[in-house]
This record gives sequence, structure tokens and C-alpha cells, in this order.
Amino acid sequence: MRLNKFAIAVFVFLFAGFVGLGVRCWYVQVKNHDYYTRQAQQTQRAVVTLPAQRGVIADAQGHCVARSKLEYDIFLDTESLLNPTPEKLFRDPKIHYKDAALALSYIFDVPAHEICMLITEASSWEEGRRHVLFKRGITTEQVNQFREMQSSPGSIRIPGRGELELPPRTLYGVAMESRWKREYPASRLFCHTVGFLAYEKKNSYGLEKWYYDTLEGVDGSETFIVDTTRKPLFTVEQQPPEMGSNLILTVDMTIQKFARDALIRRVKEYKAESGVAVVMEPATGAVRGIVSYPDYDPLDITNANNTDMKNRAITDPYEPGSIFKPIFTAVSMDNGVVTPNTVIYCENGSYSGKGFGRIGEYNNKRYGNMTPKSILVNSSNIGMAKMGQMMERKCGRQKMYESLKLFGFGQITGIDLPDESAGRLWPAEGIKTADGKVVGKWTGYSVTRIPFGQEISVTAIQIARAYCILANGGRPVLPHVVHATFDINQGVVDEFNHFDNPAQIISEKTANWIVRDALRSVVTDGSGNRADLEGYEVFGKTGTANIAVGGGFDERSYVASFVGGAPASKPELIVLVSIRRPDRSLGKGYSGGVVASPVVAEILKKSLDYQRNLDKRIIDSSAQ
Repeated sequence: MRLNKFAIAVFVFLFAGFVGLGVRCWYVQVKNHDYYTRQAQQTQRAVVTLPAQRGVIADAQGHCVARSKLEYDIFLDTESLLNPTPEKLFRDPKIHYKDAALALSYIFDVPAHEICMLITEASSWEEGRRHVLFKRGITTEQVNQFREMQSSPGSIRIPGRGELELPPRTLYGVAMESRWKREYPASRLFCHTVGFLAYEKKNSYGLEKWYYDTLEGVDGSETFIVDTTRKPLFTVEQQPPEMGSNLILTVDMTIQKFARDALIRRVKEYKAESGVAVVMEPATGAVRGIVSYPDYDPLDITNANNTDMKNRAITDPYEPGSIFKPIFTAVSMDNGVVTPNTVIYCENGSYSGKGFGRIGEYNNKRYGNMTPKSILVNSSNIGMAKMGQMMERKCGRQKMYESLKLFGFGQITGIDLPDESAGRLWPAEGIKTADGKVVGKWTGYSVTRIPFGQEISVTAIQIARAYCILANGGRPVLPHVVHATFDINQGVVDEFNHFDNPAQIISEKTANWIVRDALRSVVTDGSGNRADLEGYEVFGKTGTANIAVGGGFDERSYVASFVGGAPASKPELIVLVSIRRPDRSLGKGYSGGVVASPVVAEILKKSLDYQRNLDKRIIDSSAQ
């Protein structure tokens, strides 16, 4: 009887157990089937990111100035090397990190004991730190040797290193990872325009920063089924990466080189502090060349300083001096203050009065009655100061401010490059601060100094844009360095429209008179004569501006500038050159006419000849 009871108890126990097991199986395999399937897949799967290739940047003729190259790095998993998993030890009981060190030493010609020290010391640097960079940017030959060693355990021969017998799975804990490395084939030629790519957008420079998201592609992924040691067995899913968009620039490498070579030669000749050059198409605002010097090597950022990395043409405002005179003259004429026949008495070299102090002429020149054209040809400060007073009486200070604001001063141009400065043009009524004070309000000094380029600070790109407005008949343009985005499969994807609007800043009549008559005469009969080129009809204006220091001026330091273009009848290019602090002690001169105008002439001649030959080749090829 006891036996029967015991048997029944055992039966009941077993039955209950099987019922419970069945319920559990139903719970796992039916009710929560999807959940446990996902859990198993996550355990058995590994996902690797496939980095996207960044877009190419090419100049106006298709020459590559920035591209990405696939490079490989070697990483060490110190935890896996020093403490292999039980599964790993079961399959390869003799495995030891010294075998991996020996194998790596054969490929990379690094002493094995140094690799062993790296593995053991790195594991103790920081708790939880496992992955250590061993080699960055290995050669193609080393990539192939590493792959051979991974896939063919046994005997391997390394050229120049002999033959090495490898235990199975020697490189367990060693990984090779790919990445895209940015290259800049043009080096310093485009360093300020293209800039360079950093690990983060905020630390990048130039176009690499401005068009960071456009150039950046979309990473892909590859999903593997792995074994218990996480070794990939086969691929189950792959999402290919998408390359970023490519950029086509308006900047032409040849014109850029013309500008850079001429500028650097002049800066060095005059032992100047720095210099900028800008070449623009007045009809469109397209920047054909933009150079700042000193410069830097975008592939050697560690040895570059912040000063050399600045794109001075857009970041560094300065008082323009006499190159501002044509702009204010145009504003005065367009507002009916003066006409080409207006006569202004220039006070024989000295003009003073209550509320605006004393004004003299450059080199103590003395002038009497002059028309606006003569004032520009002779670059009279007094003539311009009186023009400012005439405009104040007729239009008021606010209208003066608004007219100059229309030319883009006191605000960024919107060029597609980062860190642009707005310069400084105070509102006529000033700006009220948080504590109720008013700063920057115009005075008699403002009315008489702004017309000849003092009490206002501008960037080179602002002045170049203003001269484009004069040269194209008075229309606003937006300076830009990128023409379009380009896709290898689709061609031109997005051709940017860079025109501000069809409005007139000044009348076409006024603009044409300034360029074809007044500024052409500055070159033929005035201080810009060194920029004259036979057969080119060069027009332009010189400027020799004292550098503002602490509320005053450094009487021994200047910015020598010239802005010119050609041909005057239908301008194709505008060129600006400003050279900061040419060394006066050399005795070679320091004015814009002496220092800067020959540089503009050289850039203009070479660039116009180049463009015309380029156009001729295009016409000839299309006719064939």
C-alpha cells in the first residue's frame, strides 16, 4: 500500500513537472516567441557601421581641392588579449597575447616587447578602457598582410622579415578598422576657402564647416551572425553608405594661383604684416579668387596658429581710407547732392571748423576748386568732407546712413564662408545700451570723415562687393564661392541662385559715370596709374589708410589698397588688394598706388587673358 502511495506521489510530481514544463514551453515558444527570437538574434548578431564617404570639393574647372581617402587603423582590445574568454581558451588553450604581439611586430616592424608593454600598460591606464589605437593610417601592403594573417593561420612570409609560424587565431583581440581621411591636394592654395575638416563641425574651418551637412554622407551598416567568440560567420543584412554631395566652386584654381603668387610676392617684398586679395565677377558676385596671407597647411593643423588660419578677407575689418571715396560720391550723386559739374572749393589743403576739427590732404597737397571727378582723381580728403556736409544739409544724417547701409556696410554680405565680420557702421542716431547710454551717435566728425573712409570699418569682401555694384550698373549681388552641388549619377543637383534681388542700389547712370569716367581717370591721370594696362581699360581707386589704434591713428602704419577692374566699358572682373603695414623704412613707398595697384594690374591681366583663352577654347571645341 505504501508503495502504491509512493508511486502515485511520484507520478503526480512528474505529471505536474511535465505540465509546468509544457506551460513554460508554450510561454516561451508561443506566447513570447517574438521576444525571445529578438533576444537570440541580438546575442548572435553584430552590427558594424560603414562610414560614408564625404563629398568632393572641386574648383570651377573641376580640379579636386578636397577629397576623402579610405585609410585603416589597428586597434588592440586589451581585455580580450589579456583575459581570453573561457570559450576561446577551450578552443585554443595555448593562446597568449605575446603571440599577437609577435605577429604585429612582423607586419609593422615594431619590437614585440614594446607591443606587449602597450597591451599590459594600457589596460591599467583607465578602469574599463579596453580599446587602444596601435597604428593609424597603415599602408596598403600592411592591410593585405594583416588580412592574410587573419584568414590564414599557419605560416606567413613578410618581405624583409622572414617567415613566421602562427598559432591558430593569433590575432584574436586585434582589429582593423577603416575610416575616411580628408585630403587637400591644393594644399595652401585653398586653405582659407576650403578650410579643413575636424572631428566636430564646430571645430572645422572654411567650406568644410559651412557646408558640413551637405558634404557629409549617410553611414551604412553591415549585420553579421557571430559565434560565441564574436567572430563573424556570415552577413545577414547590409545597408550601403550614401556618399555626401559634391561641391563645384566659383573659384578657379588658375586665377587663385595668379592672385596668391602676386600677393605673397608683394607682401614679402615690402616686409608687410599681411595681405588680402579678392577677385570677383561684378555681374554675378561669383568669387573667382580669394587669398589671405600668411596662410597655413591644412594637412598640418598642429603647427598652424590661429592668426594664420584666419580668412582675413572676410574676418578682419579695417578703415578703408580713400577706396571708400567712390562709393560715397556715388551715394551723393544718386541723392542729388552733387552732379559731375558741381564745383567744390578744397580750401588749399587745410579745412577746419567747429564740431569737426581740422582736415588736411595726403602728403600736404593743396587744391582749390574741383569737381567730383577731380576730387577722386586727386583723392582730396577735404573735397569728400565737404561733400559729406552737403549731403547732411540736403538729406540729413539718417539718409546718409541708410544709403551706405544699402551698399552692405555694417552688415555681413552673406558669403558662404564662416566667421564673416559685419565691420562697423554706427547708425546715425547711435545705439542705446542696456544702461540707457547712447553710443556711436554721429557727430560732425562722422559726417566729414566717413566720406573719405574713416570712422567706418569694412572687410575686403564688403568693399569688393560695393565695387561690383558700381561696375554692374548699380545692382546688388551676393558674394559666393560655391556654384552648385554635384552628384556623380545625377549631374548638377542644385545650381545656387545668388542674386539678392533685381532692385537698384544706385542708378545705372550714376554707376556708369563713376566707373567709366571718374575711376577710369584715376588710372589714366591719377594715383592709380601703375595699374594701367594697354588695351584693358582699367579703372580703380587707390587707398592709403592710417591704422586705427586706441581711438586714434598710428601715423607710421598704413593699409595700402587698390580696387580695380576691367574693361571699364563692360567690367568682367573686380580685383581688390590690401596690404597691411608695408615697411616704410625700406624707402620704397607705402601708398596704395605704389604698393597695391601693380599687384591688381598683374592679377587683372593674367586673369582676363586666361578667361578669354578659356572662352576661346570652349567656342572652338563646340564648333568641332
